[in-house]
Amino acid sequence: GRYFPARRALATGLAMSGASVSGLALGPLVPLLLDTYGWRGALLLLAAISFNLMVAGALLRPLDVPSESPGPPRGQTGLSRLLRHGPFLRYALAFVLVDAGYYVPYVHGPARAHEVGCDERRAGLVMAATAVADGSGRVVAGLLAARPAAPLLRHLFGWSVLTGLALLLLPLGTSFGGLLALALAYGFCAGAVVPLQFTGVAEVVGAGRLIHAIGLMQMFESFGSLLGAPFAGRKAARCGAGGAGGVGGPRTSHGGNPGVVVGLIFIIVGQKKMPPACCGVG
Repeated sequence: GRYFPARRALATGLAMSGASVSGLALGPLVPLLLDTYGWRGALLLLAAISFNLMVAGALLRPLDVPSESPGPPRGQTGLSRLLRHGPFLRYALAFVLVDAGYYVPYVHGPARAHEVGCDERRAGLVMAATAVADGSGRVVAGLLAARPAAPLLRHLFGWSVLTGLALLLLPLGTSFGGLLALALAYGFCAGAVVPLQFTGVAEVVGAGRLIHAIGLMQMFESFGSLLGAPFAGRKAARCGAGGAGGVGGPRTSHGGNPGVVVGLIFIIVGQKKMPPACCGVG
């Protein structure tokens, strides 16, 4: 949590933009691996690729800061303090709700593209464009947050609202061109949220408790990520949307979650950093 303290958002954005590149590459690669090696061989090859992360992790060493005061107590005590810290819990709750809608376009996007008349090639183009815009948004958000014009959490709030609005507008894309334009807008705004989310944790709890806080936040987020897309699909089916796997209703699958995303993302604005006595160096 102490690397790049002045440009943490930019460093995070550059690092996390690689996820968009890998997502773009794995789209055509995974079917090829499945056809060539079967699911067991494909999983082994993907695991071998992921195994290279050990090299990157080995290059990260703790920084020695002689003038720094002793860090906060670790282990169960530190985790229990986080679980009683209101601003952090509100921050984590906000991103549980964000993730409930974040992945809906990625999961149901191809079905929606087919519903508006796109063939496989155009549906793939929409998803690829979304991935490229996602990676670009991560870098641009990091660049903008590195400037001291506004606090980082206000950048995060602005991009979160834009993401929710773009998600609300996605159902209005009833042609290939309209859907592509809205997917680009959503991908860019949604990507911009990602690096600021992790950088914002340091603003809320301080750098001294960053690792524990990110781990807890991602554990909470998994519930929103896991339930959001199935809930959207089920809601579309119950509303009688039908077609394209039951996710094509213009105001059901894509439009089901943004009210939650936009309505409760305001939790982010009121965050305050944890007092130094609780979190150590901020």
